[in-house]
Amino acid sequence: MDQINHQLKALRNKLNQVPALEKAEKATGIPKEYIALTASFTLLSLVFFGIGAGSLCSIVGFLYPAYKSLLAIESKSRGDDTQWLIYWVVYCFFSMIEIFTDFLLYWIPFYYAFKLAFLLWAMLPQTKGAKFLYDSFLKDFLKKNESKIDQALNDAKRTAGSIGSEIAAATAEISKAGMAAASEYASNHGGGSKKDDAKED
Repeated sequence: MDQINHQLKALRNKLNQVPALEKAEKATGIPKEYIALTASFTLLSLVFFGIGAGSLCSIVGFLYPAYKSLLAIESKSRGDDTQWLIYWVVYCFFSMIEIFTDFLLYWIPFYYAFKLAFLLWAMLPQTKGAKFLYDSFLKDFLKKNESKIDQALNDAKRTAGSIGSEIAAATAEISKAGMAAASEYASNHGGGSKKDDAKED
C-alpha cells in the first residue's frame, strides 16, 4: 500500500505541471492523479475495444507529427528534419499497406490498440522506431525498387493526363450540345411568342 501511495505521489508531482488538471481538481474536488488515471483507463479501453479507435489512431498518427514537423522546418537543425521525413515515409508506407489489407485487419482482435502502440513507437523521439524501420528495411527496399516506382509514377501521370484530356473533351462536347439545345429552345420559344403577337394584331 505504501508503494502505491508513493507512486501516486510521484505521479501527482509530475501532474503539477499541467494547469488544466489543476483547474479540474479545484472544480470537481477529485485529486488530479485520479482524474488522469481514469482518463487514461477510459482512453485505453476505447482503443482496446475499438470504439472510435480508428479516428483516434489517425489523430495521434497525424497531429503530433505534423506539429513537430512544422517545428523542425522552422528550426536550424537538420537532424529533426530527417527524423520527421523518415516518419512520414514510414507512415505513408504503412497507410498504403493498410488500404489493401483493410478487410483482413478488421478481423484482427485489438488491431487498433496495436496500431496506436506502433504509431507511438514510430514517432516518439525516445524510441525512434520509424528511423529503425527505415534503416533496417525500407531504405534498401526503396532503393532496390526506385526505377520501378519511378516508372509506375510516370505511367500513372500519363494515364491521369489522358483521362484528364478525355474528361475535358467530353465536358466541352456536353457544353457545346447544351448551348446548342439552349439556343434552339430560345429561338423556338421566342419565335412562338412573335407568332402569337402577330395573330393578336
